[in-house]
Amino acid sequence: MKIVIFGLSITSSWGNGHATTFRALCQALRERGHRIVFFEKNVEWYASNRDLPEPQFCTVRLYEDWDAILPTVRAELRSADVAMLGSYFPDGIAAAEEIFDSPVRAKTYYDIDTPITVAALRERDATDYLQKAQVPGFDIYFSFTGGPMLRELESRFGAQRAYPLYCSFDPDEYRRFGVNQRFACDLSYMGTYAPDRQPKIEELLCKPATMLLRRKFIVAGPQYPKTITWPANVKRIFHLNPRWHARFYSSSRFTLNVTRRDMVQAGYSPSVRLFEAAACGAAIISDNWPGLDSFFTPGREILLPADHRDVLHFITDLSEEEIERIGLAAQERVLAEHTSQRRAQQFEDQIMKVLAVHRSPAVASECEPLAKAP
Repeated sequence: MKIVIFGLSITSSWGNGHATTFRALCQALRERGHRIVFFEKNVEWYASNRDLPEPQFCTVRLYEDWDAILPTVRAELRSADVAMLGSYFPDGIAAAEEIFDSPVRAKTYYDIDTPITVAALRERDATDYLQKAQVPGFDIYFSFTGGPMLRELESRFGAQRAYPLYCSFDPDEYRRFGVNQRFACDLSYMGTYAPDRQPKIEELLCKPATMLLRRKFIVAGPQYPKTITWPANVKRIFHLNPRWHARFYSSSRFTLNVTRRDMVQAGYSPSVRLFEAAACGAAIISDNWPGLDSFFTPGREILLPADHRDVLHFITDLSEEEIERIGLAAQERVLAEHTSQRRAQQFEDQIMKVLAVHRSPAVASECEPLAKAP
């Protein structure tokens, strides 16, 4: 199949979680025999921080102006089997209309920011990248968030079918490595600055750091205000290229996961970093939220502290054997359920259901063998 995607970014992971998500999914889809064209707006902050400028698994169409790229958009859609519009695509509202007007048989939306999107649709019937009236136009509304929000998308906003397509990881990239001394520490955290996350970072990482001055801590990620005062034993990495992520997670005794407020309130919203860290066998300390126990078993595959005192206990009292056991249990779980290959198969299965409704002899002959792929 030919799949056309309109997404925030695939060439730069700077300050966003979309790029690594699209990379994992697109590479797995390519390995299953599909052809992918990815439209990305050429914005300065990604252009200056491109860590994958020319992915080998898809054709990237960078553009400056939507009106100028429209002839190319329409030509690609005319020959496509599947179109996918991603959340936060800068010209999302216009792109949705092009998808609806095209002959594409499977028209899909991929919301990597579902709680934020739904909150805006509730309040004002629109976001900057999607209008409420457009939701019913998609055959499938793929969502990073599962649970009750899927039913709300269908019952309140008219989605034809809302289906959870969680983030994933490439097991060839995210696996256990030996300790890299650059990243060796007792507790690490990786994530872009967000005001609603920072209090949890202060409680679960900075407080323990001030009480364990002989221990090492790392915070990696961009956009943190210069006004933040970090404890002396907290090392800052301002941006870490994805090629180092697995080594980063493999070098920490523990790694911290902290979730955005909207995702906590919605529940069932695992971040890509959560699965990537687990794939590397990291022992994860995480904030808690509804639905987390459907992804990891608390106490066995993940640690859920009430406050900084629990973090202190984990760091100082758990044996290395216990820490390794927790990390390996999480790794086993995500390898079984959350690889990019598994996610690509779930995507393909849902597309096949749509194509079965709009089937023609040409589509059937092309797609049926792929539906049977392992």
